[in-house]
Amino acid sequence: MLIGFVALYLFLSVALGVFAATKVQSSKDYITAGRSLPMVMVVAMVFATWFGAETMLGIPGTFIDENLGALISDPFGASVCLIFFGLFFARPLYRRNLLTLGDFYRDRFSPRVEVAVGLAIALSYLGWVSAQITALGLVFNVLTADAISMELGILIGSAIVLLYTLFGGMWSVALTTFVQMIVIVLGLLWISVLVADQTGGIMPVIEHAQAKGKFVFWPELDSIAIITFIAGFLTMGLGSIPQQDVFQRANTAKNERIAVWGTISGGVIYFFFAAVPIFLAYSAFIISPETSNTLMAEDPQRVLPALILSHMPLYAQIIFFGALLSVIMSTASATLLAPSVTLAENVIRPMLAHRLKDEQFLWLARITVIVFAILVTLYAIWSQSQETSIHQMVENAYKVTLVMALVPLVAGIYWSKANNRGAVWSIAIGLIVWLPMEFIAPDAALPPHFVGFIAAVLGMIIGSLSKRA
Repeated sequence: MLIGFVALYLFLSVALGVFAATKVQSSKDYITAGRSLPMVMVVAMVFATWFGAETMLGIPGTFIDENLGALISDPFGASVCLIFFGLFFARPLYRRNLLTLGDFYRDRFSPRVEVAVGLAIALSYLGWVSAQITALGLVFNVLTADAISMELGILIGSAIVLLYTLFGGMWSVALTTFVQMIVIVLGLLWISVLVADQTGGIMPVIEHAQAKGKFVFWPELDSIAIITFIAGFLTMGLGSIPQQDVFQRANTAKNERIAVWGTISGGVIYFFFAAVPIFLAYSAFIISPETSNTLMAEDPQRVLPALILSHMPLYAQIIFFGALLSVIMSTASATLLAPSVTLAENVIRPMLAHRLKDEQFLWLARITVIVFAILVTLYAIWSQSQETSIHQMVENAYKVTLVMALVPLVAGIYWSKANNRGAVWSIAIGLIVWLPMEFIAPDAALPPHFVGFIAAVLGMIIGSLSKRA
């Protein structure tokens, strides 16, 4: 019966996404939902897009396996990213009336910078979208008691997300996300009440985690530990600022006030609500310690789903897995669309010899969505052989944008002397320094992507201030 309800929920989500296609009349509708969305929908999209598989499965798994300090990148860094974007980037970018974030690099610098950054942004999404698809595979695997393998589950999940994102674009994302946010919030709060009844309240869970040292946050007074801690925060806190999905949510707002406060509000809500799945997952060590300890040794990401299946009534299981699927699909659809339209608009379109009509570009965007979905699926299946956790997949996604995209964006908005040569030097020097270190010294005291970011800053400054030959 549980599987039947899950299948029904998936069908309704796809149907809603397909219905949204009736609102798409142009590429602007497809990519920005016509820049017409109210505050409540922008907040819902910002929250639900980032409240994804890593928040429900990856973050609790990392907390269980390590401690609170291991979450410095997400939710701490992720929340700061959204708040910073709302405070410092949403307004100036919204006023430019751009189609994609990549358009900023073309207008402010040059088409060469546009293509380079567009590729970097799109590449960074492979890990993030794959994390969502992997989580869908995990859900199907758990629900069917291994009857559906992880690989087959990934294929099924990818097909479902592709189906309801393909035709409706941003309108599909907006409508389905609004419904999914309601399911997420109400569902998880209800489950929390049921779990708290079995643990004797919230405090026993907190006290148990405290006794196990799970609330250790600050790194040891060691230079390497401190640098790693700061780099982890900056990787996601800053590296995810120049991302199409963050920009896209703000850009769908019907005015710049909503663009600013919708993003900030979504970030604040995300930070506080991320504590809910951590509470739920850690409760398993009080309710079912033996099973939880066994799963912790195998895969901490399975602790929470196993708790719900073995200790919650059927209606609670339906609510939980409905909320879990909502979480994953809302993030997966948005993060599938963002890199696809970036590739179509900022990489493929500039390479075409003739100018595309709007209808032709709309189909180009949809074809790119299909191609990127295939790449994401292959990457997710490959990652299974590498034993990469969902949390790690998301963390790794932002290294490339931290090195290649952040400096030109900040300098382009806030430094009048920034120019095309500075942007080119920033990207080139950042890459030249970062990539070799990833292979030669991946575990260096100063993480390679952080060194690449510093090099990118220097490249922007030197390139922009140097005299022309």
